[in-house]
Amino acid sequence: MYAVIATGGKQYRVSPGEVVKVELLEGEPGKEVVFDRILMVAGEQVLVGAPNVEGAKVVGEVVKHGRSAKVIVFKYKRRKHYSKKQGHRQHYTAVRIKEIMVGDQPLKEAEKAEAKVGV
Repeated sequence: MYAVIATGGKQYRVSPGEVVKVELLEGEPGKEVVFDRILMVAGEQVLVGAPNVEGAKVVGEVVKHGRSAKVIVFKYKRRKHYSKKQGHRQHYTAVRIKEIMVGDQPLKEAEKAEAKVGV
């Protein structure tokens, strides 16, 4: 089971127990984070939002804050005596995904409830 979330202008495919590095979020390590912009939830059934899945959310816990590896930007124009070197380190927040919820219950329980209703 997994979900596709949108945060920081990017989309991430997440599963419970996974640690994901997302754009910098506020909060100390150990604090709970809730992602509301859920684009898709997949388990036994696939729920696709238009644009978001209604009533779905992903709960995670902040593990740490950090900076990713340095990216070198080098600009150069031959024969013009022009070169420019810059470095950039992007800030990130590592988040451990606890559970994917549809409505008020975790995804596995929600799938079982939907299966009983459909029978």
